[in-house]
Amino acid sequence: MWVVATAGHVDHGKSTLVRTLTGMEPDRWAEERHRGMTIDLGFAWTTLPSGGTVAFVDVPGHERFVPNMLAGVGPVPAALIVVAADESWMPQSAEHLAALDALGVAYGLLVVTRADLADPEPAAARARAEIAATALGDVETVAVSAVTGAGLPRLRAALDRLAARLPAPDPDGPVRLWVDRSFTIRGSGTVVTGTLGAGRLRVGDELELAATGETVRVRGLQSLGVARPEVAAVARVAVNLRGTPRDRLARGDALLAPGRFHRTDLVDVRLAGDPAADLPATLTLHVGSAAVPAHVRPLGPDTVRLRLARPLPLLVGDRALLRDPGRRHVSGGVTVLDVAPPPLGRRGAAAARAAVLDGLDGRPDLAGELRRRHLVRAADLSRMGVPVAGTPVAGDWLADPDHWARLGTRLVDEVARHAREHPLEHGTPVEALRQRLGLPDRALVEALVRAPLRVHAGRVTAAAHDTLPEPVTRAVRRIREEYGDRPFRAPEADRLADLGLGPREIGAAVRAGALLKLADNVVLLPDALDDAVRVLAGLPQPFTLSAARQALDTTRRVAVPLLELLDRRGATRRLPDDARVVVTARP
Repeated sequence: MWVVATAGHVDHGKSTLVRTLTGMEPDRWAEERHRGMTIDLGFAWTTLPSGGTVAFVDVPGHERFVPNMLAGVGPVPAALIVVAADESWMPQSAEHLAALDALGVAYGLLVVTRADLADPEPAAARARAEIAATALGDVETVAVSAVTGAGLPRLRAALDRLAARLPAPDPDGPVRLWVDRSFTIRGSGTVVTGTLGAGRLRVGDELELAATGETVRVRGLQSLGVARPEVAAVARVAVNLRGTPRDRLARGDALLAPGRFHRTDLVDVRLAGDPAADLPATLTLHVGSAAVPAHVRPLGPDTVRLRLARPLPLLVGDRALLRDPGRRHVSGGVTVLDVAPPPLGRRGAAAARAAVLDGLDGRPDLAGELRRRHLVRAADLSRMGVPVAGTPVAGDWLADPDHWARLGTRLVDEVARHAREHPLEHGTPVEALRQRLGLPDRALVEALVRAPLRVHAGRVTAAAHDTLPEPVTRAVRRIREEYGDRPFRAPEADRLADLGLGPREIGAAVRAGALLKLADNVVLLPDALDDAVRVLAGLPQPFTLSAARQALDTTRRVAVPLLELLDRRGATRRLPDDARVVVTARP
């Protein structure tokens, strides 16, 4: 199926042409048929000579109903521009063409109607000249008469040629169905309609409401009036939603593939049209079927920041239109450059941001996004419309290679600085490094660690972490001198204090392997365990605490925690009567 929207001045025969081509009545309201003027969107379809189907979104031509017209053409890839031979180019012809150009519609046909009332060539020549200056370029022209039927076969053939030129849709892309109608059917519940531009819908699918993020389920699907289990893009589709009140959805809302879109109320865009400096402070942004008030902040000559009245599911590269409803004037088309822009809090930030935006063209660019954002989750990029490739540095975090290398260098420097400022601490806490490096996730710190650094117990340490401050090294040397011939005698607390060994210094020495801690203020030289096992192995087995104390020439203060440590290490085993045996010659 292909979907084409009509465009043109009021009373130039758009609805009549659709009615003649399809045999269907596009005007849905009795008032429209009574007044002979389209007020809201109409829908009809027909089979082309090739066997393909074209569906028409018939839009109103009166200037009072331009918002309705924009809701119809927003999601549609091609347009049928209608000009009456007897009236030629008119004001709404120009406004509709400006809207199509702003939205980036690049495929279309020019149809000159009422060819039975006047020579169609002058109207065709004027219209082609106007259209040639837009994204549509040089379009094929067909003159027709809905009264006599003249030209209708040529128009059908031209529609086939137009359809063949349209870009192929992405049937596996994420669904973003802009809602252009919402109504209730008795016995079925809420139904919404729209043009499915990418992806596919299936009965039973779960979707998200763009307005709230809540989940809804597809109860039924119709396309071209026929119930279907599945509908693939491009297609006109009606979606019956299970258990969703009608007041939860209206024109301008959207149904989304879960987790695939970034809903944002702040976007940076490039403007094609009025200069940014000439724009009023508030305009209406038209995108898809939505029309949302937007506060405009100029950044550069053709770039602005828009603060939207409500969040929309926008992607990098989306085309939209800014319109001043008070002046009934199209201010210009916009291309979305960034759907998650940085704040502009500092003096000069707007000018700096304009310089960044000057290098963007609205085409999703992974390398560029990483260069600008430094670190970003892959899922967040995907929701912005940026294709993701490459291997994350941690979890689903992607990093700009140069920035990642700089972070690695800074990490080494920060660990060294922390060691100088806190020589008695065992490494640098991962959380402290996260804050110093300005990282959003602790996992990124751990991913940055490279040899000789390592992560242990929530801290980053150097492999040579056994290097002690000189005062602690001197104190350990004094203990070795004083107790080297009495390896199972521990310095008393006051002696440790005299040597400058408080709890932090002792902890550093123990971590460096320079001392062995048995209990608070009970330390031995590090080779005491091996020596103790050899001594105890020479005792009659089993042996008592008293026998061990005497053999080791030490005090109960040392013997009790020493034997308990040997038990825990499996070098000795405690028996039910509190005696022990040596299990192995080494702990």
